Amino acid sequence: METLFKPKALERVIEAVVAAGGSEAREARLVAENLVTANLLGHDSHGIGMIPRYIDAVLEGGLAPNQHPKATLDAGALLALDGCKGYGQVIGRDAMQMTIERAKQHGSCVMALGNTHHLGRIGHWAEMAVAEGLVSMHFVNVISHARVAPHGGRDARFGTNPCCIGIPLPGEPPFILDYATSAVAQGKMRVAHNKGEKMPPGHLIDPEGHPTDDPRYAVIPPFGAMLAFGEHKGYGMAIACELLGGALTGGGTWHYAESSRQRVMNGMLVIVIDPKRLGTAAAFEREARLFLDWLRKSRPAPGFDYVRIAGEPEREMRAKRSRDGIPVDDTTWQEIQRAADKVKLARERLQALARGE
Repeated sequence: METLFKPKALERVIEAVVAAGGSEAREARLVAENLVTANLLGHDSHGIGMIPRYIDAVLEGGLAPNQHPKATLDAGALLALDGCKGYGQVIGRDAMQMTIERAKQHGSCVMALGNTHHLGRIGHWAEMAVAEGLVSMHFVNVISHARVAPHGGRDARFGTNPCCIGIPLPGEPPFILDYATSAVAQGKMRVAHNKGEKMPPGHLIDPEGHPTDDPRYAVIPPFGAMLAFGEHKGYGMAIACELLGGALTGGGTWHYAESSRQRVMNGMLVIVIDPKRLGTAAAFEREARLFLDWLRKSRPAPGFDYVRIAGEPEREMRAKRSRDGIPVDDTTWQEIQRAADKVKLARERLQALARGE
């Protein structure tokens, strides 16, 4: 069963839970807005369903409330930051603001961010850059639980390691390509498991390395492993994200024995470019417009209404869910209520907030 919630009501729910976990008002608001936005865009894997894990991480000491990024190097167009185990929704925002300012000043900026808790939907950070007319590229690794197997292997050895590219487009909303290098984000496995759904072929293997469609093998023991998208190609991108997002940022790579700790640590290498400073702005606008016009003249394949580009499906989903409400399955809602119990937030208060009271 699913219940539809108004976005603002969900924001108040999550804000209250995060605040009860020790966060100051600004942090609680930013975390809530970020997570609910992910749900609005259709990325429930990176939405409010993460809160139970965040609260467990706070209580275990793996997530530190009320932190801000600390610069370990500030050389103008080169920036290295320590996220201090803080909420990624706040650390990511502050880090991107610093990077955007320097890119505007110098024409580009390379930013290495390590030791931050879960950054959430990486597209959110690309959207900050494109809103300022900047191109943004992101390479991210994940230190949490190894859930993805290398190509040709059966044992999980790294995380879902997302990559994201944001490009502002002339006269229309931006191109936002945001994807896990695994066949699907791990959070989508959790959502499918909570809903009792199966996964498409090619996403998972069981503990013996055999193909399976049961998302439990990515959620509860005994664990199997997720697969990278595109076989060796997605695997190669995952390794690049581990080396760039983890090793190069100083945040660390995955080489640990499995544990029950609930923290989700990210490292992120960001490259931001001001296209106006390259001297190709006129050509960029002309060629981007011509290419997109050419692309969209492609006849739709059977089962499709028209050709889309990255970012359009999310904008369509946002319009729908803003109008109709955000669906939350019963299992996820119960998990959020149990998280509220752990930080001594009364369920009656939680339910009143959910009703918009």
